[in-house]
Amino acid sequence: MPFTLQEVFHYREEIKKSRFEVVASPVGSPDQALAFFAQHAVATATHNCWAYRIGQQYRFNDDGEPGGTAGRPILQAIEGQDCDKVAVLVVRWFGGIKLGAGGLVRAYGGTAAQCLRLAPKIELVDEVELQCHCGFGDMARVQSRFIAFDASVVAESFSADGVDWTLRLPRIRAEEFRQEFTNLTRGQGTVNVVEQL
Repeated sequence: MPFTLQEVFHYREEIKKSRFEVVASPVGSPDQALAFFAQHAVATATHNCWAYRIGQQYRFNDDGEPGGTAGRPILQAIEGQDCDKVAVLVVRWFGGIKLGAGGLVRAYGGTAAQCLRLAPKIELVDEVELQCHCGFGDMARVQSRFIAFDASVVAESFSADGVDWTLRLPRIRAEEFRQEFTNLTRGQGTVNVVEQL
């Protein structure tokens, strides 16, 4: 099961007089990742290299380092630590000693991996969103079962004939929840998958 970070996490290391500062963060979209990089990049540093992975979407940037020696190793560190929905920025201040291609790969990949190893993580649960509707007479009975299915209410609205909920719950509980909902509403309620998260 993949993990994401609980919060923004920092890590520093010096390698052959070059200073590496890593900042890693949970992110929910590519735009959020790019905004994070823009916010934490250091203009006075020699290089600001980064990578992010959000599901099947990923990008990386070598920021002037030789191709494949910075961004890709950072991405490989994210994947190697089984992380998702994560952005990692590695800022380097050149210390006067060239590391060579292999040394750069080890430095960028190694500092990113160490940062992710040390950062507090939370398990990513594969979730689904459901749109549900039931009459007022069934509302309390249905609502009382949300906790048992780890369901959280994303949205709630009322109409003349009942209540509409958008719920988020673990995908592995969705079919069981649908059956329970149908039973509790005696087949009068509706449950539809809104979004595959």
